[in-house]
Amino acid sequence: MEVHQRLGQLHGKVSSQLIVFVRQMAWLNTAPKPDERTKRAKVAADAPKVTRAERMKADGVDLPLPPNPLPHVIDHLLEVGLTEAAGMGAGPISWLTIDAWARRACIDLTPWEARLIRRLSVEYVAEQRRAESENCPPPWAWQVTDAEKQAANRALEMVLG
Repeated sequence: MEVHQRLGQLHGKVSSQLIVFVRQMAWLNTAPKPDERTKRAKVAADAPKVTRAERMKADGVDLPLPPNPLPHVIDHLLEVGLTEAAGMGAGPISWLTIDAWARRACIDLTPWEARLIRRLSVEYVAEQRRAESENCPPPWAWQVTDAEKQAANRALEMVLG
C-alpha cells in the first residue's frame, strides 16, 4: 500500500506542476481584451489583437515558462491539440479525440496520462478565458529580466513622451 500511496503523491505533485505550466502557456497565448479604463483612454478598437507571447517576443523578452517535469506529456497534449471546436468557441479536447489520437499514433497511454492530458486541456481553456482580462495576473511568477524592464520603460516613454 505504501508504494501506491507514494506513487499517488508523485502523480499529484507532477500533475500540479504540469497544470501551472499549461496555465502559463494559455496566459501567454491569449490576446487580452482592454478593460474600461483602456477603452476610455481611446486605445484604437481596431488595433490588432496581440497575444502576450507575441508582445514579449517583439520586445525581445524570453517567454517565461515554469519547469516542465514531463515534456513527453506536454508533447502529447500539443500533438492532440490544446483545444477543439465547441459550441461558441474553443473547448477542452474530448475523450474521443484523445482515444482516436492515441490509437492512430500507436501510443499506449496509461490511464493516468490520458486523464492528465484531458485535465491539462480543461485547465488550458479555463486559463484562456480568465486571461482575456487585461489585468489578469500570470499563473506563474518569474524573475523579471533586464530585457523586460527595458521593454516596460520603452512602453512608458511612448505613453508619456
